[in-house]
Amino acid sequence: MLRKTRTCLTAGAAALTLALTLGAPATATDDYGLPSLTGTSQAMTGEEFRLGRAWLRQFHARAPIWQDPIAQEYVETLLGRLMPHSGLSDTRSVVVLVDSRTLNAFAVPGGVIGVNAGLFAFADEEDAVASVLAHELGHLSQRHYARGQARAEQTQLPAMAAMLAGMLIAASGGGDAGIAAAMGSQAAFIQDQLAYSRRFEQEADRLGLQTMAQAGFDPEAMVRMFRAMQRQVSLQGGNPPEFLLTHPLTESRISDAEARASQLEAIRPREGDPSYHLVRARALLAVNQRDPQQAATRLAQGDAPQAVRRYLDALIAAHNGQTDTALSQLDAIARELPDLAIIPASAADVAFQAGRYEDAIERSRRILRLMPGHMPATRTLGEALLQHDPNEAYRILRDLSERRSEDPQVFALLAEAAGRSGREAWGHLARAEHMQLTGDIQRAIRQLDVARQVAEQSGDSNALARIEQRREAFVGYRETMEKFR
Repeated sequence: MLRKTRTCLTAGAAALTLALTLGAPATATDDYGLPSLTGTSQAMTGEEFRLGRAWLRQFHARAPIWQDPIAQEYVETLLGRLMPHSGLSDTRSVVVLVDSRTLNAFAVPGGVIGVNAGLFAFADEEDAVASVLAHELGHLSQRHYARGQARAEQTQLPAMAAMLAGMLIAASGGGDAGIAAAMGSQAAFIQDQLAYSRRFEQEADRLGLQTMAQAGFDPEAMVRMFRAMQRQVSLQGGNPPEFLLTHPLTESRISDAEARASQLEAIRPREGDPSYHLVRARALLAVNQRDPQQAATRLAQGDAPQAVRRYLDALIAAHNGQTDTALSQLDAIARELPDLAIIPASAADVAFQAGRYEDAIERSRRILRLMPGHMPATRTLGEALLQHDPNEAYRILRDLSERRSEDPQVFALLAEAAGRSGREAWGHLARAEHMQLTGDIQRAIRQLDVARQVAEQSGDSNALARIEQRREAFVGYRETMEKFR
């Protein structure tokens, strides 16, 4: 039901990431819509982009990724509402969800925006989460990372690579050693970077408040979020949430935000929509897998609508193997709230996870007839069709891979569909894409060589051309990865 990839992530790894923010990423696309890491631009933003995307691949390999297509689409949609008002000239981004109960969100070079499941667990309103994302977009649009490093032009790329490498060590279980590696010989440089953060935080707050108001969110939610964080620090004996480790929260900062928020109002206030609460229910269950009832208790402490509480009850029933009960409850809620695709998409996923593939296929197709291209339903349909019609699964997953070019799991599914439908060369190619997206570039290149041999033997000229194009990009990616050694 809630797909996840579990590895170890330390608090310091995600916290240090927050210090790395920049402006627009470089433009580069290749087959499947994948970014090319081989660009020759001398511009700093191009190099930052390549390093950040290389880091993302390592992050996918070593960090605890929260694999939840429904939550993923929700966050991307939320960002899509904020970005047009954020001042970003290039709004392309990649969202990564982190399976961690800690309160955190981050932005790194290459337009990577990360959100912990714990952010949803902490915030009981959508506008509070929007305030955190708007703040991160403020850092990006003002290019705080690049501006803060302007006085260290000769060392900014080595420093950045060193910090990213250190975070990857920490994410893979290196603990304090990872943080030490991140600091290393660049300790003074990084400390100087963080000294700018108070001014930059206030600037990002101001821009974030404007972004929220113009996007139709309540600017006062940012102040409420700050106050809630303050209370958590007090309750935890002065131990701040991860988010505050690199986003220092002072009374003057809160006062400034409060004064500015009072002068703003949502331009087009949005009507009540329970989508946020539904996604929050999923997040609460994700961080309470061992004791799902804790998720229900936490949800009941807020103001979630009754339908959302029943939704979580249905997810818990599915978690406990009570598939009929779960589907019956979800179908009843869907009839009450017919405009929310999250609910029937959840039901399709529950059916799939229970091995009811024909039911999952029918439910997914029903959603897609009303909402063509709906990502969660498309992914469930592709996965379910692998059991019945690999050819159709390949077609659907191939189309999805072109839209989800940074999603390793989509390429893993595509490789399986290609193999089952007799497209051996394309299967090896998709497997290579999965490997490079999860940081295993050497194996990815070897896999491309296997794909080329198979394509030559079968006389597949189209596959051969694609493989050669991707091999050039992979070699460039390997060169970028050398900066992490």
